[in-house]
Amino acid sequence: MKVEKGDTVVFNYVGRFEDGEVFDTSYEDVAKSAGVYVEEREYGPIEARVGEGEIIPGLEEALIGMEKGEKKVVSVPPEKGYGMPRGELRIPVSPEQFSSTGLEPVEGMYVMTDAGMAKIVSVSEKAVLLDFNHPLAGKTVTFEIEVVDVKKGPD
Repeated sequence: MKVEKGDTVVFNYVGRFEDGEVFDTSYEDVAKSAGVYVEEREYGPIEARVGEGEIIPGLEEALIGMEKGEKKVVSVPPEKGYGMPRGELRIPVSPEQFSSTGLEPVEGMYVMTDAGMAKIVSVSEKAVLLDFNHPLAGKTVTFEIEVVDVKKGPD
């Protein structure tokens, strides 16, 4: 039974940068050994409906045609992954917006805002530059995927 558009697929994955460094995984043991383990997270296979945009296009395309138990390694370019960085998503804000909340802005720090998660790119007396691009924007990534189950979608 091959995965087709509209099916729900349950799969495990290991996401790596081009240099082989793991940035995310559904396997708890891999997360721990790679130093990316998050205690609050529940590890295990994830479920997604293929063709619904629930996962990045490069992963959806790779899953189509796979069968239960099959493993594959796929390289995902930015265009089929997390997109290219966009300049309009880098926004300067006044340092007072941080001091009024008692937060000290530090370059490289991630902050949650009303508009979503942002990385602090730079800090000066005049402005704190926030980057709302996805942290993987502009990067080619590799996924090792293993299909655990396939549930046929409505025909």
